[in-house]
Amino acid sequence: MRYRRPSLRGGTYFFTLALQDRTSRLLVERIDILRRAVADVRRRHPFTIDACVVLPEHLHSIWALPEADSDFAMRWSLIKATFSRAIAADEYVGPSRRRRGERGIWQRRYWEHRIRDEADYANHVAYVHYNPVRHGHARFASHWPYSTIHRHIRAGLVTVDWAQEPEMVVRE
Repeated sequence: MRYRRPSLRGGTYFFTLALQDRTSRLLVERIDILRRAVADVRRRHPFTIDACVVLPEHLHSIWALPEADSDFAMRWSLIKATFSRAIAADEYVGPSRRRRGERGIWQRRYWEHRIRDEADYANHVAYVHYNPVRHGHARFASHWPYSTIHRHIRAGLVTVDWAQEPEMVVRE
């Protein structure tokens, strides 16, 4: 059976991607490689990143695709492959991945959701930026360094103390 993803040319999408090893810290430990992979793909296949947060083992992002384009799958495939090629091959690779010549860094699939309207967009941007607080990585969303919330703060869209979790224990 072939998995079919919905597509809308020029659409805006919310994504969640995760590492195969959900205990890993690879994404923040190698954030430089991830940033280069995204920048390289964006140069060759443009898209806009409206919001993004990178946590140790998963990331959330909202993209707006060019008007005549709906191929986010190709872009994610290139980002994941570029990142994986730059990382030493020391992860566990199960038999089915080994047969296919795959690495064991990323989960094969990811979640995508087409943004339907302004309220849906606002809810997903808030979800992206709140995620480090939700997972116990920061007391304020603005304390997490790997987030577009800093761009939103500079633009005056949110304040630096937005999304505070006063009673939480912050993980180091």
